[in-house]
Amino acid sequence: MSNNTSSIVSKVWSFCNPLRDVGVGYGDYLEQLTYLLFLKMADEYSKPPHNRKLNIPKTYNWESLINKKGAELELHYVTLLRELSTAKGILGQIFTKSQNKIQDPAMLAKIIDMIDSEQWLVMGADVKGDIYEKLLEQNAQDVKSGAGQYFTPRPLIRAMVECIQPQPMKTIADPACGTGGFFLAAYDYIVANNKLDKTQNQALKLSTFYGNEIVAGTRRLALMNMFLHNIGDIDSDNFISPADALIAASPITYDYVLANPPFGKKSSQTFTNDEGEQEKDDLTYNRQDFWATTSNKQLNFVQHIRSMLKTTGVAAVVVPDNVLFEGGAGETVRKKLLETTDLHTILRLPTGIFYAQGVKANVIFFDNKPASKTPWTKEIWVYDYRTNIHHTLKKNPLNIEVLKDFIKCYNPGNRHKRKELVSAPLNERGALSGAEVQTPLNEQRGKRTLSGAEVAEGTEDRWRKFTYAEIIARDKTSLDITWLKDKSLADLDNLPDPDIIASEIIENLEAGLASFREIMGKLGE
Repeated sequence: MSNNTSSIVSKVWSFCNPLRDVGVGYGDYLEQLTYLLFLKMADEYSKPPHNRKLNIPKTYNWESLINKKGAELELHYVTLLRELSTAKGILGQIFTKSQNKIQDPAMLAKIIDMIDSEQWLVMGADVKGDIYEKLLEQNAQDVKSGAGQYFTPRPLIRAMVECIQPQPMKTIADPACGTGGFFLAAYDYIVANNKLDKTQNQALKLSTFYGNEIVAGTRRLALMNMFLHNIGDIDSDNFISPADALIAASPITYDYVLANPPFGKKSSQTFTNDEGEQEKDDLTYNRQDFWATTSNKQLNFVQHIRSMLKTTGVAAVVVPDNVLFEGGAGETVRKKLLETTDLHTILRLPTGIFYAQGVKANVIFFDNKPASKTPWTKEIWVYDYRTNIHHTLKKNPLNIEVLKDFIKCYNPGNRHKRKELVSAPLNERGALSGAEVQTPLNEQRGKRTLSGAEVAEGTEDRWRKFTYAEIIARDKTSLDITWLKDKSLADLDNLPDPDIIASEIIENLEAGLASFREIMGKLGE
């Protein structure tokens, strides 16, 4: 991040502590910044050299705010938020369900002055985007805000995008887009790797990205995040729907789907009972195009994402471990996925990389295919970036450098030319036969060549291939495959730092508690 960007982030964030002292949290502050920043940029667009006519009434534009103080400012701001929430397009979506959370008019006036002191349009899209992304990340780090569940680690997103290699003039979708991280990474990749003409630039800006986000506050942040990164326009149609993506099949299909659906296992809906009390009930989606009917949200998203793809479409999706091994509907979904798509790669992720704790996740990569009498998946390559890997959010956060070896093994652009030196069959327990205790690589296996690039010694320990026959023969067609020995279990000298151990204990406890809650829920039923 540049010094200029860093200084603006510091200035914007300097109001956070005083606001927290009066009960305004990170998320609430970020929302108010979004409203005010949008109005300021709209004001700049309405002046030379842009001179654009926007559908913001003069009564409620930026200039209507900057000359008011005290109770008059507070009353006007509340009215402004209410009126703009009824507007059409992105304007209305930005202000949907908006409320004033800054009750101190003097503090509100200081924030308005701070935003007014900068010329936002003269900043590059990368600078504005970096500022907002940094604020979103700081908000995600705040445990109390709960925003971490909507924030996927950016290095992981970047690695997924580099493997998929999205191309211009294609469509990209995310049915649970959170704050828009996948869209931004795909946009950056396309811009950096292509010399775009005017038509391609216009398509990238206005007709490439499509998403769903049911949480109004998160959708607002996503729209603003995209707008600041030059995706969409201040008066263009809304491209992030507030509808629940799982309710019905997508009306159109897409070239790419990149997603990290919600980790919560159950879909639920809130209703009012006969006594007028609010209750929650498990929500089951009765979709004719689904292979299995289940209330498991994650399995439903996997089915939905497959249905969103063109027959030539590709997907990269973050899924929790249960999607890989759960029986019943889970087994049905896995078998159908292997049959109807080419599920070619699984990346096993370590704990300690997500802001939502207790998560053990993977990335599955699959290409959609037309109908066929024989299964499309012939082999699955698994990269184990979990065993003996330790990350924490603060002291050892995930970065793109540590994922570059996986990207090399994935071999983007020519993945059908992947190689391995030794192929070992799966045994009944799901580990590699003869490899439950991994021995050091010998000199002959020390290095290998992948598309002309030398891959470091030890790579093939984490990179293995398994045939469709081996997978389908496993109990419940489980894709939860591991073969590496956990060194910390056998050698005390290899124990990670105490804070990492503590973090992993917390992760495991969180996961265990989630399982117990599910059991208690079933007992209650």
